[in-house]
Amino acid sequence: MSDQVDDSRLGLTVAHRRYVSYADAHYAGNLVAGGYVLGLFGDVATEVCIRTDGDEGLLASYHDVTFHAPVRAGDILEVVATVTRVGRRSRDLDLTAQVLARSAPERGVSAADVLPEPLVAVTARATVVVPS
Repeated sequence: MSDQVDDSRLGLTVAHRRYVSYADAHYAGNLVAGGYVLGLFGDVATEVCIRTDGDEGLLASYHDVTFHAPVRAGDILEVVATVTRVGRRSRDLDLTAQVLARSAPERGVSAADVLPEPLVAVTARATVVVPS
């Protein structure tokens, strides 16, 4: 029997936006550790579970995590989760973290620019599990 079910939850998209604090910088050049974005993916996945099933659920696994561009302190990130498969208790999600704005320290300590196009920083797929 297939775990796949026909469900209107398919395609649900949830987005969070977050300012990346300088306290989150971990490496030279104000780079932020990749695990920071994985934590944000967990947050947006939790909201998906609450919206689809009324429960925080459990993030069971990540698949195909790819770091495309650096995340730096001073960035504004948008993290998006989209439900791509709905099973009896599991849901697959496509996850994307994009940089929407970035600090511009060459113009001053508090200067920043909205990017003309979002910069895809991290993509992943994940599976979440919710109670039956």
